[in-house]
Amino acid sequence: MKPARSLPRLSIALRSVSVRRGSRWALREVSWDLMPGERWALLGENGAGKTQLLKLLAGDVWPTPARAPRAGSRSPPTARDPAPAAAAAHGRSYRLGRRPIELIDAKPRIAYVGAEQQDKYARYGWNLEVRDLIATGLHRTDLLLRPATARERTGVAAALRACGLGPHGGRRFLGLSYGQKRIALLARALVQQPDWLLLDELYNGLDAGYRRRVDRLLAAARARGISWIATAHRAADVPAGTQRVLELAGGRVRSIRPLEGGTLERLASKAGEAGAARLRRSPPTEGSRRTRQAGPPRAQPLVKISRVDLFVEYRRVLRQIEWELHEGEHWAVFGANGAGKSSFLKLLYGDLSPALGGRIARRGIAAGTPISSWKRRIGFVSAELQSDYAVDVSVRELVASGRHASIGLNDPATPADRRVAARWLRFFGLSAAAARRPRELSYGELRRALIARAMAANPRLLLLDEPLTGLDPGQRARLKQMLRKLMPKVTLVIAVHHAEDLPRGVTHALHLHNRRAHGAALHSAT
Repeated sequence: MKPARSLPRLSIALRSVSVRRGSRWALREVSWDLMPGERWALLGENGAGKTQLLKLLAGDVWPTPARAPRAGSRSPPTARDPAPAAAAAHGRSYRLGRRPIELIDAKPRIAYVGAEQQDKYARYGWNLEVRDLIATGLHRTDLLLRPATARERTGVAAALRACGLGPHGGRRFLGLSYGQKRIALLARALVQQPDWLLLDELYNGLDAGYRRRVDRLLAAARARGISWIATAHRAADVPAGTQRVLELAGGRVRSIRPLEGGTLERLASKAGEAGAARLRRSPPTEGSRRTRQAGPPRAQPLVKISRVDLFVEYRRVLRQIEWELHEGEHWAVFGANGAGKSSFLKLLYGDLSPALGGRIARRGIAAGTPISSWKRRIGFVSAELQSDYAVDVSVRELVASGRHASIGLNDPATPADRRVAARWLRFFGLSAAAARRPRELSYGELRRALIARAMAANPRLLLLDEPLTGLDPGQRARLKQMLRKLMPKVTLVIAVHHAEDLPRGVTHALHLHNRRAHGAALHSAT
């Protein structure tokens, strides 16, 4: 990559800035000074305003105009600059050294990486080659509007090598694993040589290997003088080298302070990162004997997979899978990024099919029956579904649409639809949000709404792909309790990276590694 940009670098100031989104205030009276070389953690619960604050800093969201201050009034002081005489006018401002600059000049010096950006490529089907995706960072565009120059191609190749994506430059972005996508987007940001990196839950959904790769990339960025702001819900998701913390609550600044060990310990305790479930791998045959030998003979499996090879975009992701699922069992599916967890759930749901020679039998679904008949009996919730759900419907209609396995309702909701929707809105604590739109919900509220939508179909099987990813500690604890209450009603299969994200009551575990499935003993779940 290029050498570090010569000074001066970008500083940002917010003074009593508010942002209104729809009928609610996402941010209220936020004042914050950001100086070159600083590295911040941005903490707060889902809905606290973290993502909106990043968008505000990046210039993608505009402050909501406030009334002009009364004569003699002062802007509220910040933690860094409490002197009234030093307080700037209300609003957002950028400087290079002492020289004020406009937003249009500041934006190229700020790069964003996060799940929302990753989801946008999936939602719009922007399936660029990885090298072209990274080149868009040089152009500061979502899509490549012109071919990269020879010099730009050299920079992109260096970024691919630095990020460990050298062999994948010619692959399509949407065909990458979750971790590879996140690394590719980080490479896209770093190739810009920004002054500031805005990292929105950067580590979410990444296994230990990809986390170490991100650590190395951020350490190199820090050595080049790049600043960052990183949102996090877990102590392990605060990047090494972070110096200071801003905490939001209800859209307002709760505190601005140095990052100390006690802050991370409290965050780890809230997130349940200590005393989590432990997983032990074992050979498939041993695992199979352990999970099947006890108890009286059981009914036909709900799902039986025999000799299944699974290919995605002509690449084998699973090999010779043998597995059975019975009603009343609740399975955890573990594995590194790219191990095939999401593909395994899509196989169970029916979005992917076995290669020739393999077989998946679904109870009550005869050979030749349209897969839609099976899907109406199954609930499936993933981060992809959450990113796709941009339809302009009420939350009540969103939940009711689960009875019809549709995205939104094609016809007005029937009385039965409304009764079922009301029941599951109450269960998931969303009755007060029934008239709101999906994009007006917090990340955690929308996740609960989508699970409520899945349950509205009265499914026999509920497939959840990383259901707690992106949720704050309180939301995770609440959703785990709700999943625990669902277990008597529905069989669960949950793909996770963090064993502490499993609700109590999970009975079996499957570990995907090297394209194969291995039985595992689950010692405990929190």
